[in-house]
Amino acid sequence: MSRVCSISGTRALSGNNRSHSLRATRRKWNVNLQTVTIDGKKVRVTARTLKSLKKNNLI
Repeated sequence: MSRVCSISGTRALSGNNRSHSLRATRRKWNVNLQTVTIDGKKVRVTARTLKSLKKNNLI
């Protein structure tokens, strides 16, 4: 399974680790995916999307 939000389409970001000597090595920031049941279907959404859905009474 890929790390993609099924509602907002948010994906992992990439960038660099920086050591004290400023050497750069690649790293990845994964999204905070949560499995939630919406209308009887299990979907994987980010925590931020889930918060927005609850705030707007869509869940």
